Amino acid sequence: MTAPIQTCALIVGGGHAGSEAAVSLRQNGFAGRILIISDEPGLPYQRPPLSKAFLAGTLGAEALPIRPAAAYEKANIEIRNGASVSSLDLEGRSVQLADGSSLGWSHLILATGSRARRLQVVGLGERQPDNLHYLRSQADAERLREQWVEGQRLVIVGGGYIGLEVAAAAKKAGLQVTVLEAQPRVLARVTAPEVSSFYEQVHRAAGIELRLNTQLEQVSLDASGQMVEAMVTTDGARIPLDLVLVGVGAIANTELAEQAGLEVDNGIVVDNCSRTGAAGVYAIGDCSNHPSALYGCRLRLESIPNAIEQARAAASAITGKPTPYVALPWFWSDQYDLKLQIAGINQGYDQVVLRGSKALRSFVAFYLRAGRLIAADCINRQPEFMAIKKLVQAGFAGDSELLADESVNLKDLTASLPA
Repeated sequence: MTAPIQTCALIVGGGHAGSEAAVSLRQNGFAGRILIISDEPGLPYQRPPLSKAFLAGTLGAEALPIRPAAAYEKANIEIRNGASVSSLDLEGRSVQLADGSSLGWSHLILATGSRARRLQVVGLGERQPDNLHYLRSQADAERLREQWVEGQRLVIVGGGYIGLEVAAAAKKAGLQVTVLEAQPRVLARVTAPEVSSFYEQVHRAAGIELRLNTQLEQVSLDASGQMVEAMVTTDGARIPLDLVLVGVGAIANTELAEQAGLEVDNGIVVDNCSRTGAAGVYAIGDCSNHPSALYGCRLRLESIPNAIEQARAAASAITGKPTPYVALPWFWSDQYDLKLQIAGINQGYDQVVLRGSKALRSFVAFYLRAGRLIAADCINRQPEFMAIKKLVQAGFAGDSELLADESVNLKDLTASLPA
């Protein structure tokens, strides 16, 4: 039996986006029921530390929640844990849960996130051996950490952010680490060769074995079929191991939206206020695809800042104060003593301008397209990052030599930007 609809904002997904949407609704004056449906136990928690401090053991589970339980109680926000939605009825404004029960809603926010892309290779099939890991949830990190033993051989498939962050944490913990990357360089999809080569040098200097241009041929299992004992590459190399982490990207969780007839195109299609094509239905965070006026295209982003801004946009629209999401995309990654902060999307760049010193482990790679600044990778340049974000947001089109010249204060450049 479906619970009465009344005025209820139902949020499917208990991640950062879902948590922010619930709190933002209350802050914007929403007086109805707010219910978060989460298929995980416990409070909504931070995911970025899972590949860094939490995995390394320097951050405990008690520090992961985004907000304490008291914050949800004070705002009268309900969280139903261990529950999953099996289908959406947009016309009837209800959702069906896996346990057979139904819930009504007046506003539906899909914050279903994304899941780790599974490794497709001969010898593996659909099984997940006991020592093969993906890293998307707290449970994933805890499972990996249980096998995190000094001296063990860890093979990481994928040289992206997750793979390199885990490599850094594992090396610090005393594991022997090998990273297998199919592309000619690490971080190939997201950075310029100048930045890739820097991170390759850093990881190799730390003792990480990087195997680039390496394709997997098959996974070799032990006699029990429950453990991976080696990775075999297309060039015939056999790499023995004790545990494996696969970090080859993520897939948006859009199945519920597709089954309900919502438009899906590399994520659930929404406008700049997080609204789908169905009345009263919103999508936010990793699972959504939104328009970017800054870049003149649609984007599906996997980042905490994006999740937060889209959640706030949805809450504003629901409460009758639509405020379009126009914030600049930004990201970060921590590896060793390096803090990488990324402002913007560098897709289509035709010029890279460097500021600072790679040798001193402190520099910026500015990305320009047709003379206009579109993005920047900032390594250990925290004091300049806010100014750089402003320059990227404004599409700075001045003399690029000013960006490279460290005698030029970037804050001074922002002063000349249009208001």
